Amino acid sequence: MTTLLWICALLVVIAAGAYLRFSLLTTTIAAAVICAAASYFHVGSPLPFAIFVILALPFNIKSFRRQFISKPFLNIYKSIMPEMSSTEKEAIEAGTTWWEADLFSGAPSWKKLHNIPVARLTNEEQAFLDGPVEEVCGMLNEHQVSHELADLPQEVWQYLKDNGFFAMIIKKKFGGLEYSAYAQSRVLQKLAGVSSELASTVGVPNSLGPGELLQHYGTPEQQDHYLPRLAKGLEVPCFALTSPEAGSDAGSIPDFGVVCKGQWQGEEVLGMKLTWNKRYITLAPVATVLGLAFKLRDPEYLLGEQEELGITCALIPTDVEGVIIGRRHFPLNCMFQNGPTQGDEVFVPIDFIIGGKEMAGQGWRMLVECLSVGRGITLPSNAAGGIKTAAVATGAYARIRRQFKLPIGKLEGIEEPMARIGGNAYLMDGVNSLTTTGIDLGEKPSVISAIVKYHLTDRMQKCVIDAMDIHGGKGICLGPNNYLGRGYQAAPIAITVEGANILTRSMIIYGQGAIRCHPYVLPEMEAAFNPNPKESLRKFDNAVFGHIGFAISNFARSFWLGLTGARFSNAPYSDKTKKYYQQMNRFSANLALLSDLAMGTLGGELKRKERVSARLGDLLSQMYLVSGVLKRYNDEGRLTEDLPLVQWACEDALHKLQTSLDELLDNFPMGLGPILRFIIFPFGRPVTKPSDVLDHKVAKIMQTPCASRDRLAKGQYLTPTQYNIAGIQEQTFIDLIACEPIHKRICEVAGERIPFMWLDKVAEKGIELDCINTEEVELMKRAELGRLKSINVDDFDPEELTAMVKSANQANYAA
Repeated sequence: MTTLLWICALLVVIAAGAYLRFSLLTTTIAAAVICAAASYFHVGSPLPFAIFVILALPFNIKSFRRQFISKPFLNIYKSIMPEMSSTEKEAIEAGTTWWEADLFSGAPSWKKLHNIPVARLTNEEQAFLDGPVEEVCGMLNEHQVSHELADLPQEVWQYLKDNGFFAMIIKKKFGGLEYSAYAQSRVLQKLAGVSSELASTVGVPNSLGPGELLQHYGTPEQQDHYLPRLAKGLEVPCFALTSPEAGSDAGSIPDFGVVCKGQWQGEEVLGMKLTWNKRYITLAPVATVLGLAFKLRDPEYLLGEQEELGITCALIPTDVEGVIIGRRHFPLNCMFQNGPTQGDEVFVPIDFIIGGKEMAGQGWRMLVECLSVGRGITLPSNAAGGIKTAAVATGAYARIRRQFKLPIGKLEGIEEPMARIGGNAYLMDGVNSLTTTGIDLGEKPSVISAIVKYHLTDRMQKCVIDAMDIHGGKGICLGPNNYLGRGYQAAPIAITVEGANILTRSMIIYGQGAIRCHPYVLPEMEAAFNPNPKESLRKFDNAVFGHIGFAISNFARSFWLGLTGARFSNAPYSDKTKKYYQQMNRFSANLALLSDLAMGTLGGELKRKERVSARLGDLLSQMYLVSGVLKRYNDEGRLTEDLPLVQWACEDALHKLQTSLDELLDNFPMGLGPILRFIIFPFGRPVTKPSDVLDHKVAKIMQTPCASRDRLAKGQYLTPTQYNIAGIQEQTFIDLIACEPIHKRICEVAGERIPFMWLDKVAEKGIELDCINTEEVELMKRAELGRLKSINVDDFDPEELTAMVKSANQANYAA
């Protein structure tokens, strides 16, 4: 019995050292003290202490450990680990890691999260949102774009060029606006709430495109020529990457260039013959300068000793002979400019390579780094902006539209999808702010950008479907008064572009995240292939024993946090958000543990086990989304009236995380699932999805004029102008709520229950009863006009509708 107690004491000390992440030496000394005490008190036997010393010394004497433990292991590691290709290395090394690495650590630092600066707009950026952005939103008639012009009106195009909308990323010294990533996000959110075509047209030149690449890699001559022209709108840029044979697998593009000499403007120069066939290129039909990605070959060794130089990026004026643009795709009736481009042996000077001939073959790294920034801004911002506007519009509609003698928003069946829309609108805005703040701090977050691209566009699509279900016939009948139909059509486009969501989830998020965010995997790989033997062994030894300690720590943390429900773990606040921080501590340890076990059991095969990597990626992704929610709540002053939105968003994301974790354990390699389930979920799954009560609270916020609702819609275009139907409906929503006490007064004086409709006639009754004044009469009449506009749907003369269908068919044929 005494021996058992000493063994338990030793295990507790080792486990505590692992949980608290003490160094190997510190934990060894603590364990040695226990063994020495056991030897002293256990009939004076020195055996426990001697056994411990024999086992512990080899691991603590570094010279011995490296020679007799790490060196053989290094040789085995090299034999089973294939060396990465240059393309894989560039993809992994491109960009930076940030908060996502903390989430992968098994012990996130909440102080670090909340010390990240609060995202703010400068006075200049706010003035741009309040001025030109507000103005162009008011100019746009979405129905005209989609049904009459099949394009933005020319006056809108010109306004965008004249006011620098295509120059938000360009530095001021070149005539650009040089706005922060956060400001770009706010601009795109506001535009997306009005028109997906408008947001896409503005977003692409400020994302992956010639402007971004030129500023980072262009020669001074290229920058001085192109950037001022791009800033003034004299050039319309596009970037051509995707080919019919290479979509998501962009690294296998078949488009190529051959280094050769040729004639250019009457002189023989060193150049390239380029052959390409690209598709899905936004702005290609109207572009004046084409960014082009291709594989460059140098068969005559005119640039050096290498024949296959690799992926290269060049800028090609579209008026160069042989460049083909102009035709359009027809993506789900969304009329942003998008189309193919081709060229067959088009000769251009070698100086057309972005960065000059020295950057030949460096295109893949350029693309990966720049794509990580643009992908973290454009599509996530468009998704958030669309859902923020949909949230307040749906809330207003649910309060205006009545069935069974009450607003439909009071029906529990409607509250459920409404809560999903409102909770996601809050989450998506918070995640956007966190991500763009990281970019503004200088991060190039390749893993985070993949997370937000996938999860925000996915949530956007589901929320649009919810909004359509709530609106019913109002949502499905297209026309000038439908503010949802085009968003519903556009949603799959966002799912598809800039890395298809299926691929992003199953390969990219965890494929990059496991290597980039894990504190030891990349150092192990780099050490193993270090050409210096001594340095290789030293670094590998440090990495591999750090990795072993990390795995043991996460095992201890997972078991303890599962056993206690994480109740005693660190949380920065003791309010209702405390449990969310604590569950994140728990799931972070689970992710780190399961990652090591998956990599250990599957090795390189993990790349092909996409459903395993997808579920591991879900754990990292959902924790990042919760981080955005908690950061937003903290940044906005921890306002208790916003708690229903915070709670809904956190519980929904954590429940989704738990579902993926549960599925992962059901399918874990080598039958380890049941054992791991006992360690991770000893008392069952701890997280429940948002309750009916919480759904009700969120739905109520969406239908009630209040500060929380205003923050939900922060920055969106809700001005009741001629073409802004959501803005007109918002005014009607406010008017109808103001009419409710007037209506109640008329009913009381009349002594009867009058239906809350035909408010103009109710107002006349109020005049007869002499219980309302002139202003109240005008309010009720205006509210009735708005009510009818909100609940009615568009209809057309058959000939007009036929003309619109013919116009759409002609656009389809032209595309």
